[in-house]
Amino acid sequence: MTHLDTIERSVPRCRRCPELRVYCAEVGAARRRAYRDWTYWAKPVAGFGDQKARILIVGLAPAAHGANRTGRMFTGDSSGDFLYAALRRAGLANQASSTHRSDGLQLRGVYITAALRCAPPGNTPTPGQLANCRPYLTDELLALRPPVSICLGAIAWRAALGALQAAGEDLPRPKPRFAHGAECRIGFTVLLGCYHVSQQNTFTGRLTEAMLDAALRRAAKVAGVRGSSLVRP
Repeated sequence: MTHLDTIERSVPRCRRCPELRVYCAEVGAARRRAYRDWTYWAKPVAGFGDQKARILIVGLAPAAHGANRTGRMFTGDSSGDFLYAALRRAGLANQASSTHRSDGLQLRGVYITAALRCAPPGNTPTPGQLANCRPYLTDELLALRPPVSICLGAIAWRAALGALQAAGEDLPRPKPRFAHGAECRIGFTVLLGCYHVSQQNTFTGRLTEAMLDAALRRAAKVAGVRGSSLVRP
């Protein structure tokens, strides 16, 4: 068993934020009408992907009726549809969508995680909740030591900075600020900033397919990853 396996097994058992455990369970019990036949995961959601990944993607948190329902990051919602379609175009995923944990999705050269492992009310985590979750991200960074970490949004950017500092890396002063296209090296990884793949960004055109494709191309270049060689026929 690898260190990442150990992390992935430990995350769903986490009880560091009791209020989030209650909230996720309540969402799972109430369900949306469209998902009334689902048994919600309703637990903390572990990262997943290629355990030899050279690109780490850090999101915000599981969506209440997305990953909190399916049990896999960016699975079962429009944000995931946008992200996985881009990963497929980049040659970093074997399919362009993800609906459930057993749908056959495979990532190549990429590992996906988040700043927070539980769906927070209003999709807005508190500083305390993010601090409680930080050790998981720190452990993932140390296990993978990815050459590139794509941070989807400002919260993911700040979470990655905090996790890298906890891993013993020195942060520049002033701390690098998030922006789409921002880039900075912190120790063993280069942080790349990208707007989050949320509907409020993708539906309004703040984040376009071309912008996300460019971010993935830049990440692949920095990491030395050839996407087209990573997808099975």
